Amino acid sequence: MIEAMYFVTVTGPKEDLERVTDQYLSQYSIQLENALTVLRNNAKLVPLTDKDPYREIYAQSENMRPAFGDLRTAKLHTLSADRAVEIVHELSDAMDGPNRELTALREEKQALEERLSLMEQFIGLNYDLDTILHFKYLRYRFGRISKEYYAEMMEYVISRGDSIFTTCRSYDDYVWGVYFVPEAISARVDSVYASLHFERFFLPDEYTGTPQEASRALQEKIADTDQKIAAVSQKLSAMLEEWKSDFLSANRLLEQKSRFFGVRRLAAFSKHDGGTYYILCGWMRKKEALSLKRELDPDPLTYCVVEKDRPDVVKPPPTLLKNGPLTRPFELFVEMYGLPNYRELDPTSLIAFSYSFFFGFMFGDLGQGLCLALIGAIIARRKNSRLGAIIARCGIFSAVFGVLFGSVFGLEDMIPALWLRPAEALMQLPGIGKLNAVFIIAILIGMCMILLMMGFSVVNHLRLREPGEAYFDTNGLAGMVFYLSLLSVVLLALTGRSIPGHQLMALLFALPLLLIFLKEPLSARLLGQKHEEKEDPVMFIVQGFFELFEVLLSYFSNTLSFVRVGAFAVSHASMMGVVLMLSGAGSGQIGWPGIVLGNIFVCCMEGLIVGIQVLRLEYYELFSRFYRGDGRPFKPYNLKQSV
Repeated sequence: MIEAMYFVTVTGPKEDLERVTDQYLSQYSIQLENALTVLRNNAKLVPLTDKDPYREIYAQSENMRPAFGDLRTAKLHTLSADRAVEIVHELSDAMDGPNRELTALREEKQALEERLSLMEQFIGLNYDLDTILHFKYLRYRFGRISKEYYAEMMEYVISRGDSIFTTCRSYDDYVWGVYFVPEAISARVDSVYASLHFERFFLPDEYTGTPQEASRALQEKIADTDQKIAAVSQKLSAMLEEWKSDFLSANRLLEQKSRFFGVRRLAAFSKHDGGTYYILCGWMRKKEALSLKRELDPDPLTYCVVEKDRPDVVKPPPTLLKNGPLTRPFELFVEMYGLPNYRELDPTSLIAFSYSFFFGFMFGDLGQGLCLALIGAIIARRKNSRLGAIIARCGIFSAVFGVLFGSVFGLEDMIPALWLRPAEALMQLPGIGKLNAVFIIAILIGMCMILLMMGFSVVNHLRLREPGEAYFDTNGLAGMVFYLSLLSVVLLALTGRSIPGHQLMALLFALPLLLIFLKEPLSARLLGQKHEEKEDPVMFIVQGFFELFEVLLSYFSNTLSFVRVGAFAVSHASMMGVVLMLSGAGSGQIGWPGIVLGNIFVCCMEGLIVGIQVLRLEYYELFSRFYRGDGRPFKPYNLKQSV
């Protein structure tokens, strides 16, 4: 069912809005609406133009929050709004110095690590760097070359003899090293090395000793920088620990103040008797709305009105589903299709029963059904999963139909069938011969479900004040009479009874089709409106004829869609028969491992397919006849403090 919603309007002086929000509204779940957009008679209402004074300071406190780490141990205390702003500013100033120092130290550490990473590539060079970096007649070039071109480069070095290459390190796809070349020919040799894909790296002129000694010196500097970072971080952490309680209290208060100010943007304002008054409105559950009114009535500065239906409200009430524990998980499927309009019937109970019923019919097996029920219950309990709860309920229905079909893990000789066996049940049809009874039963069940959906369609259209659709639509009362007549003829034919006279049947079939044909003019007449002919009468008749043909075709195709219910019931029994055959049941020696694996395969594969097919049946053959699903969800404005 759909939770009853009441429209609540609260008015009072503008300067009192924050107090009302804090003292009263924050204690309830209310979906606030923009008063300027939902109220039709708003000519004298104006919006709020003030800027939120807490937005920027609250955003600043949120940026500071990660520095405090876990705030769950901090204790809240009462603050004024001015003091909360002062705390954020003072704390920001106190953190500024240590944060800048940490930033500088981390940048210094990063630069040292980059130098160390480069220096480590040349550790194999056992020469003093200070000497190399200050050669007078030789030039040095540190760098790396891809192993793909290393052999070609060494061939050049050996053949020309105008440079010396010293390999320092080789790993991954590169060889690191340094080459030396006389200053006079350095430009020409550099261009040759570059053409051989030698990548040059520059070492700063600040190192002494070998690359290994220079690397140790860099590591010492990095360690010293780490100590400085740790010292500053420890100092900052100690300071933040002292501020933790004040900061959390200020952050929560600023968050609340910012949310409360957001309420002002949804309110409308009007001037009266020299003062400015707010109008705040929204939707609440009936119980909470009446409770809020009881609290506000004694307050001399506020006036509260609670209405079940207010005609001047533009938007319809939001939808909040309220169902029992047995059917609540199936709200998942309803939400997937779309929430019901507030004035529509809630289809949750319908889909809860019909989905489980069809699933059980198509997947009737006592053993496999109980396994599904157990697995679904475990998933629902551990993961709080609605889908797991749906699987559990479908498993129970499968087990029930397994008893009716006499099937336990595909074995049909363990228990007797209380009703029939899908693969063996045959029925004699007049004029047709023998046919599997499960198909006939599935079609009859489907026709009854279609009739039920038509009944829901009539109720929904009447609730939505659409009498023309309720009486003359394909899924309205006219279509219901036609389809009920068709079902009656089918039942009479199956039971071998005589069909009523031709005049009565012509009336039951022709009159509803005529009403459907004349739906538009009859609906206009019913609403007291004049039907405007927008097209030639001949075209109207031709179009109406083809629309009627399409209606009859849809009735036929929708009815045949339910054959799949019987088909899956038969195929399940057939698939388990194949499993038993492959496991050696026909030879008298049953291979239990094959039985177990076959049951797991059938349970997983067919369970998934049946679940999808039943959902398709629900959406396309049932929901499409009566359900719109254009409701908007109930989203209460967050006024309560976050934890």
